[in-house]
Amino acid sequence: MHPSRRSFIARSAGFLAAASAGCAAPAAKADPAPAPSAARRQRIAVSTYSFWRFLDGLKLPVEQCIDLAAEMGFDGVEILHMQMEKDDRAFCQTLKRRALVNGLDLCGLSIHQGFVSPDPAERDKNIAHTLRCIELAYALGIPIVRLNTGRWRTVKSFDDFMAQRGIEPPLPGYTDEDAFGWVIASIERCLAKAEECGVVLGLENHWGLGRTPEGLLRIIDAIGSPWLMALMDTGNFLEDPYDKLRMIAPKTVYVQAKTYYGGGIWYTLDLDYPRIARILQEHKFGGYIALEYEGREDYRTAIPKSLAALRAAF
Repeated sequence: MHPSRRSFIARSAGFLAAASAGCAAPAAKADPAPAPSAARRQRIAVSTYSFWRFLDGLKLPVEQCIDLAAEMGFDGVEILHMQMEKDDRAFCQTLKRRALVNGLDLCGLSIHQGFVSPDPAERDKNIAHTLRCIELAYALGIPIVRLNTGRWRTVKSFDDFMAQRGIEPPLPGYTDEDAFGWVIASIERCLAKAEECGVVLGLENHWGLGRTPEGLLRIIDAIGSPWLMALMDTGNFLEDPYDKLRMIAPKTVYVQAKTYYGGGIWYTLDLDYPRIARILQEHKFGGYIALEYEGREDYRTAIPKSLAALRAAF
């Protein structure tokens, strides 16, 4: 080796050793105490249902709902499955891209199914629909699917059902005990797919067996899976809601928050959102709050007011 090259390598090795020693020296000092972490802003989404509310002439395309959500200042969008014009893979990718360029999460997929039926074929059909929607949520990058228990449907008109405060009798010859068995067994058949796709099933307090906190928790506790948790709808406990919301808060992974500007379509609740926020904070809730606006006022004014109220409360 040429002498000048040997001397260059020796000088370089000495420099690197000194540099290494210099970099290592600070690591020997005690780490400074971490700064207190700032409170994370509560993420608030809007359900595409809020723009529609099953009112004639207001079934906006999901793509338009995503654009409006971004303009109004939301953090995410919950998609109502029955509001999707199609759900093939190509369309799902366009929705994912639409949310991305708007800086929004697709955070929830709300589906309609029910397992309260004595007919095994009917339950099988609803299980198949649920499995399909779990895969759909996975394709959309959505981490939670909203489930219902289903209901007896002995009150045929939904308006009449609401007038009776969500209470209806079982089918003749059956009881709610039968229905609990059907619902628990049906959900259990969906858990493997949920785990495979990394999609949590959120069982909502949405009439039927979930009309009471006791009924909702009975199902969740009987199944005992991390892939089944509670989805809290703030507007579905019609009487004395706060103690009931507190009961399901420890198992809650996602919240749908109702507002009723202009008067509710079926009923109106005067919900104390600062109080609800405190209940959730007591249980370290960190998931999404998704607005479900269900009033008669024009959504273009009512949804921004709803967002402001939820931001203030949370």
